[in-house]
Amino acid sequence: MKHRILVIEDDEPLARLIAGQLERGGHRVDLLHRWADVDGYFTHHEPQLVLSDARLPDANVLDHLGWLSRQAPVIVLTAYGSVRDAVAAMHAGAEEYLVKPVNPDELEVTVARVLEYARLRREHQYCRSRQARPGYIVGSSRALAEMQEMLEAVAPTDMTVLIQGESGAGKELVARAIHDLSERRERVFVPVDCCTLQEKLFESELFGHERGAFTGADRRKKGLIEAAEGGTLFLDEIGEIEPPIQAKLLRVLETGQFRRLGGIKDLHANARIVAATNRDLETLSRDGGFRPDLYYRLSAFVLRVPALRERKEDIPALVQHFISNHDFSRRIHKTASPAALEVLMEYDWPGNIRELRNVVERAIILSGNSPEILPQHLTLQTAATTPGSDQRLFEQEPSLDEIERRYLEYLLDRHQGHRATVAAIMGISERNLYRLIKRHGLR
Repeated sequence: MKHRILVIEDDEPLARLIAGQLERGGHRVDLLHRWADVDGYFTHHEPQLVLSDARLPDANVLDHLGWLSRQAPVIVLTAYGSVRDAVAAMHAGAEEYLVKPVNPDELEVTVARVLEYARLRREHQYCRSRQARPGYIVGSSRALAEMQEMLEAVAPTDMTVLIQGESGAGKELVARAIHDLSERRERVFVPVDCCTLQEKLFESELFGHERGAFTGADRRKKGLIEAAEGGTLFLDEIGEIEPPIQAKLLRVLETGQFRRLGGIKDLHANARIVAATNRDLETLSRDGGFRPDLYYRLSAFVLRVPALRERKEDIPALVQHFISNHDFSRRIHKTASPAALEVLMEYDWPGNIRELRNVVERAIILSGNSPEILPQHLTLQTAATTPGSDQRLFEQEPSLDEIERRYLEYLLDRHQGHRATVAAIMGISERNLYRLIKRHGLR
């Protein structure tokens, strides 16, 4: 994608060299050589990125970084050995710094990374602006009202929060609500799925790494803790992280400090941590599967998200919410018929709100041009037999392992291999689902 980039550099040969490199990368480049021209430039132009020398003949740019970084993301160019300037630039609002003479490969990678961070921030702000307030948590049941009262009490504080609830119950939505009602609402919300990354990769992603920390680490990389600077770091399914990472996370919570992988310098973490789990961490900590000291730190304030079966009176409102927000149904006004709602109210929803949303979205498609969703448009999970069939799954008494394998096989087939849905129905994490699939040799 073509971006407009402003380069502010008094060394004209260097400025042309940088501009040429950026133009070869497909960007449009504007050059300025004096700080005096910067204000007038921004009157007429809106670049997506600024590369600026830390010091110009007519100004110390570090003194103006607060203003400049509000116009566009800034990468500061510093002279070789000017570590103090680089540190000051980062504290003043620069996204990154590069040391002159600029390495072309490093320039390309750094520019791409900063532009990507900026894009993600814009997307986040756009999505957040579309959320209706205070109705982003849909429903009016007593169970939900009690949870929301606690949410609104803790959100304005900076306290660490542990969100407990079954898979699919809406834990990430609750975490986002905490962020949106906090003093950090104008900064980023960074979600991390603790199920999806292996230990070494997870450590690098969370804490970042220094150049040479491991094979392939050819440059320093900021971690997600740094990416969440000033905002909220959401650790989803925290019960799945490995003990070595638990120890490092505990240090962040206790001291506010961490080190990048391969680093020797302590860095300060300025991000509120909100964690979520579908597991019983108290029991897990007693059984040795989770650090007790980390559990006590996380459980200073616990929010329990009620399962959908505990708030069935919210189902009609949730169904209409999903219908209203579905692209297809915006073209054809739809409602759920009383008979369809009755079917939905009688079901126990093992996969909670995630399963309800999937059922409603599928029903919207199956109902075609009909203004109503009818019972025959609903696809609900039944007992472990194929709907409409009384065929026995087993010819003789099965082992528990065989029951598990056949049930897993059935769910994967029924939901076209959609692992998130199957994990939600089974009430386990996607990581544990993957382990089951691998153990039973399925797909």
